Amino acid sequence: MNSNITYAGIPEEYSKLDNAKIVLIPVPYDGTSTWQKGADQGPKAFLDASENMELYDIETETEVYKQGIYLADAVTENSSPEKMVDAVHQTVKKYITRNKFVTAFGGEHSISIGTIRAFNECFDNLTVLQIDAHADLRKEYQGSKCNHACAVYEASQTTNLIQVGIRSMDVIETTVMDRDKTYFAHDMVNDEFWMDSAVDQMTENVFITIDLDAFDPSIMPSTGTPEPGGLLWYETLDFLRKVFAEKNVVGFDIVELCPDPSEKSSDFLAAKLYYKMLSYKFLDDNVEDGYESTFNEAASSTNKFSKFDNDDDN
Repeated sequence: MNSNITYAGIPEEYSKLDNAKIVLIPVPYDGTSTWQKGADQGPKAFLDASENMELYDIETETEVYKQGIYLADAVTENSSPEKMVDAVHQTVKKYITRNKFVTAFGGEHSISIGTIRAFNECFDNLTVLQIDAHADLRKEYQGSKCNHACAVYEASQTTNLIQVGIRSMDVIETTVMDRDKTYFAHDMVNDEFWMDSAVDQMTENVFITIDLDAFDPSIMPSTGTPEPGGLLWYETLDFLRKVFAEKNVVGFDIVELCPDPSEKSSDFLAAKLYYKMLSYKFLDDNVEDGYESTFNEAASSTNKFSKFDNDDDN
């Protein structure tokens, strides 16, 4: 990355790879989106908004950037969806094995095939928490298994997948979906215990993938496929803080910001969400303490494609 550019404009002393606990990988990819284009501009809009964000978090009374946030070179491979996924997979895995807390910002949701694959290879008994309007469970779409509509199909076969906020899907996806671990938006409205239930179904190691269309379009209009009836800001933060407090969140990605030059609030929501999640992750960590990832060095050298029965691992 250009040495003059840092995440959120933080001082360079907090942006060096060697000292940073956190790595942020931009993935400006929009190769398979099927309606509104522009998610490839999401990382830039997110970074621009981040530079205008206050870095003291009132809720947690922390300045998480002091833990160190390294802005990695963007993954720009776009010759095919499959090559993009492979490039993301290799890049994410490289930083996990360097003992970093790895995050990514897309781009459209197909990038998560690569991020999830890397985390599943490096962490035992992984839960993938997907917060999204769409199920994204198609095995293949428009001739590719690396389409945004297939974003968590592989995760459904190889990890403990929990889906939250779902309100749009194709009938074929009902044959793949685990309804016991799916929280539909229309049910969540009347279920005061959905957060506890979802957390109870998680294993210890959790990777979070957030498609910004999970949010209601009234607060997040700038996304590729906005769906009515989505999550609101504070309920989402309540849930995320609970997950971070009770589980070992090993990393996360955020995708599908489709920026509109005339509507900046969506860019800022994405920026604030990212920073909030880091604030929750490092809430109890002293700046001077080192970050110790729990990745399994033996597992990270192999391709691990076996789904486990999470009932035995809670």
